[in-house]
Amino acid sequence: MRGEDAVRIFWGYVKSKSWVLALLGICTGVFAWVLALYDLPAEAAGYGGLLCLILLLLWGAVDFGRWRRRVVDLGGMTGQAALLMSLLPEPRNMEEAAYRELLMELDENRREAVSALDARTRETMDYYTMWVHQIKTPIAAMGLILQDDETERGRALSAELFRVERYVELVLSYLRLGGGGSDYVIRQVDLDGVLRQAVRKYAPLFIRGKVSLDLKETGMKVLSDEKWLQLVVEQVLSNAVKYAPGGHVRVWREEEKLMIQDDGVGIAGEDLPRIFERGYTGCNGRLDKRSTGIGLYLCKEICGRLGHTIHAASELGKGTCITIGLARPLLEVE
Repeated sequence: MRGEDAVRIFWGYVKSKSWVLALLGICTGVFAWVLALYDLPAEAAGYGGLLCLILLLLWGAVDFGRWRRRVVDLGGMTGQAALLMSLLPEPRNMEEAAYRELLMELDENRREAVSALDARTRETMDYYTMWVHQIKTPIAAMGLILQDDETERGRALSAELFRVERYVELVLSYLRLGGGGSDYVIRQVDLDGVLRQAVRKYAPLFIRGKVSLDLKETGMKVLSDEKWLQLVVEQVLSNAVKYAPGGHVRVWREEEKLMIQDDGVGIAGEDLPRIFERGYTGCNGRLDKRSTGIGLYLCKEICGRLGHTIHAASELGKGTCITIGLARPLLEVE
């Protein structure tokens, strides 16, 4: 125990016994007044007072020891997720017993409220997860219907259907991420393979948006979860294509970092510190009207759980560069 904690506990004990000290002072004053009134020998009174003081100090030391142990025990229970009422010190009087009973009742109410909230949360998560899986079926059917339609109208509908499918995938990823599960398979991942899959998936948007791509081979093997890492890369590429129509996107490796840069509209300086916050769309999102403020938030959360980092640098009107730090050590492959 630190010195300041010991001093704090001691003065707390003194304050809790202030009424005893006040009563002792009054009794001492009365005792001295009686001695003076009857002109009793001061020496005899001094011996008696000294004996009483020694007994008081002994009692105070023992009582302070018990009081200190109770305070330390209670302090050790502070912050525990599940407070076990059986660990509370036994009450020494009726007042403490009443407080203990009140705490037990409050703890029981808290447990019931948490249990009810968890049940409602699970029901909500199950419902939305089921809805997302069900909505993917008609989306896939519409994709099959439109895949042979080579007209301008058909290509426009396919592009919008792709956006809908992407939003549905984001919702499903958001639900899985918020579910607190351990849907992670950490293994050696070929980063170039992840990049190729993401580019292949978003190729129609690159073509429709007339966005050129400069993809450099990274040669990286990283420890990560392939599915979640690909989601991060896809989201960053999606933003690059969205906000750089007719522009250029570069993807390259810099040491243990993956760099994805576009020459699009850029991000305002006041928005940059908040782009990874949940639901924050910024100036670009308000102008676009279709931004959800979920994509980059998911990227930040996923990177944090995978042991990676993600940062953004941008200048309004000149473009944005997203840096994904693959902090896990590289694997040497023979």
